[in-house]
Amino acid sequence: MSRIGKKAIAIPAGTTVTCENNFVTVKGPKGELSHQFKNDVVINVSEKEVLVTLPENPTAFSPVYHGTARALLNNMVHGCSEGFKIALEIKGTGYRASLAGTKLTVLAGYSNPVVVDVPKGLTIELPTQTDIVVNGFDKQQVGQFAAHIRGIRPPEPYKGKGIMYKGERIRRKEGKSAK
Repeated sequence: MSRIGKKAIAIPAGTTVTCENNFVTVKGPKGELSHQFKNDVVINVSEKEVLVTLPENPTAFSPVYHGTARALLNNMVHGCSEGFKIALEIKGTGYRASLAGTKLTVLAGYSNPVVVDVPKGLTIELPTQTDIVVNGFDKQQVGQFAAHIRGIRPPEPYKGKGIMYKGERIRRKEGKSAK
């Protein structure tokens, strides 16, 4: 049995979790998420916590899926109650970002600016022109959009220019002339 799978998931105040035939719906102040889990696990919902257990006759896949199902459910509860946030920073001369409605415009050293539509359910904050904060209640969607923004101009190892996660360490290389 998975060590992570054994842990109970606490349900915060203001958040409701319902489960019917392993179809789980989580509603909270930030939003609503739902997911159909496989029958390889049993999800028990009480008033204050959710517990993911193995069925009476587990399949060979059940122990493997046990921890994954608990982690997915925990991310749903956390996202609907508190939300997720990923911060990015832009480094480079003339590199910056601006936001107009649901369009994020990134100037990253190309001849034309890169315009990206912000998906529904996500919010973008720009504390400065070189900082981007992606907020949302779906962890997968937040991470995917942050990776998409980073992919516009990934950090390069020679000068350290590009779009990177806040606090990410880029392994620097010496140029040809270094001996």
